[in-house]
Amino acid sequence: MNRTILLMLLLTAALAGCGKGGDQKSAAGPGGPAMPPPEVDVITATPGSATLTQELPGRLQAFRTAQVRAQVDGILEKRLFAEGTDVKEGAALFRIDPRNYQASFDAAKADLVVAKLTLDRYRPLLEIKAVSQQEVDLAEAKVKQAEVALTRARIDQENTTVPAPISGRIGRALVTEGALVSKDTATHLATIEQVDPIYANFTQPGADLLRLRQAIKDGKLKAAEQARVEMILEDGSIYPLPGKLLFSDLAIDPATGSVSLRAVFPNPKHELLPGAFVRIRFPEASLDQAIRVPQRAVQPGQQGQMVMIVDGEGKAAPRPVKTGGMSGGDFVIAEGLKGGEQVIVNGLQKARPGTPVKPVQWNPNATPAAQPPAVEKK
Repeated sequence: MNRTILLMLLLTAALAGCGKGGDQKSAAGPGGPAMPPPEVDVITATPGSATLTQELPGRLQAFRTAQVRAQVDGILEKRLFAEGTDVKEGAALFRIDPRNYQASFDAAKADLVVAKLTLDRYRPLLEIKAVSQQEVDLAEAKVKQAEVALTRARIDQENTTVPAPISGRIGRALVTEGALVSKDTATHLATIEQVDPIYANFTQPGADLLRLRQAIKDGKLKAAEQARVEMILEDGSIYPLPGKLLFSDLAIDPATGSVSLRAVFPNPKHELLPGAFVRIRFPEASLDQAIRVPQRAVQPGQQGQMVMIVDGEGKAAPRPVKTGGMSGGDFVIAEGLKGGEQVIVNGLQKARPGTPVKPVQWNPNATPAAQPPAVEKK
């Protein structure tokens, strides 16, 4: 009896195993649903006017820089500012021991009083011929000498308090209290930099400038209005306040073959600091009927640059192109696109040549969808 029951259980288990295997085979069979084509972001290549821009490396420089130096000899008595803060023009920065200069001022003041009293006594005596004209002239000269000496003593006394020559941000103090400072060596006490506005200095290859001017002369390009200059910071972000191009040197530096340029930018929050490396983007010329594509859409290939487009069959296809410069953050396509093509901007890793794709119009201002929060594992 027990043997019969055991055989029945084994047979039931074998039949169940065969059923599961059949179900799995059926699920993995060729009749399953096909994967939809991947979505890619595209733009439609459209001819239009474009402003050709140049992007060059540069370095920031303070708008004005002043070195605070000692103008009298003495012992530095006190520092009157906080390092790294903004100071106003004329604000007291250092105090040099004023006692010797106060004594010299008092002595010069007394000498002037004596010289004036002597002159006052001589003038009525001249009328009665008690003194000569020469003695009166000498007395007048001594008054003038005393006035000059008093003026110098007053200036020296005032210079014991060292003022800020300009408004700006002051750095660290280069001398400490108790140090001996000298007017002969003009002891450097501190440096003030005005950083609002701030300069951006950069250079442009002379060959590029000559080639651009020739293209404008030939009518291939139009001269652009030098209205807006952009600054690209070290992290790749664009500084929100536009600048203004100030000048371009009239000569090419024979040592570097480049032309020096300068732009000025507002810096009200003092976010830009002198010495920082930046990139300057400025307009050079304008072009009609130009096709622009985002920089990310252009890829290097074995035969040169290329873009991926969506062809008439809805498949990804490579298209060789040649770029003719930049317009902001976009490439200007000189050859390879005529207009109307759907150029893939995002999703290039999914768009293999010959594979079907689903084009979706690219919205550069759209924010990516938020990812759902991860479930914490216990």
